[in-house]
Amino acid sequence: MANKIYPSADAALKGIVADGQTLAVGGFGLCGIPEALIDALRDSGVKNLTCISNNAGVDGFGLGKLLETRQIKKMIASYVGENKEFERQYLAKELELEFTPQGTLAEKLRAGGAGIPAFFTKTGVGTLVAEGKELREFDGETYVMERSLVPDVALVKADVADKSGNLRFRLTARNFNPAAAMAGKICVVEVEKIVEVGELAPDDIHLPGIYVHRIVLNAHPEKRIEKRTVSAAVDVAAAKVEAQAAIAQAAAGSEVPAPVKNSNKGG
Repeated sequence: MANKIYPSADAALKGIVADGQTLAVGGFGLCGIPEALIDALRDSGVKNLTCISNNAGVDGFGLGKLLETRQIKKMIASYVGENKEFERQYLAKELELEFTPQGTLAEKLRAGGAGIPAFFTKTGVGTLVAEGKELREFDGETYVMERSLVPDVALVKADVADKSGNLRFRLTARNFNPAAAMAGKICVVEVEKIVEVGELAPDDIHLPGIYVHRIVLNAHPEKRIEKRTVSAAVDVAAAKVEAQAAIAQAAAGSEVPAPVKNSNKGG
């Protein structure tokens, strides 16, 4: 069995990335993005890239780093709303953008990995998405033909890999990463843990190692939160008393009295 494990992200990309390539980058928002591989791609200096990804990270993180260094010439994406530099470059006509509906983007990658060159979908019919594309009638409905995507390199993130490249993803990180891995002519995966072959139960394997060419360990990724939200402070004691009163009132079959109206309309 060939050794698929590389000592660093830089080493894992050496000899396989080049100017002008098309790359698929896994992740959903900032969840499940290959942080170390993106940094290594930035440090490699390759340019004029076409990047396929659900979104382009945020300013200064994820693919946002490659936008700042102007290494990306075109994005194929479904959501770009969290990145101001992305917006600026697009509106200034410094960056090409191929907007793709999210489900269509996922299917383009899945189909590419399955060897299907194109497919028909109703999504986008009658919109700008369908302009210049073949339309066809099926059972009285109009469909638009979409070409699949087969990137030169796929950069993906998984939770665990065994030494032969069998992968297990974690929760939301399973969105787009398996499809991107299957579609890429060469797949490089960044993982948080590497185990021996046989340690992953067959039913726990989300993607077989036949799709994976190189593995790099990144045991402690930053995992930045895209939008941090906090709940308002709650007076637990008061809430408990209020809840108990409501329960008691419901049990007694009583109704909440209607509020007294103020007859003084002048205030």
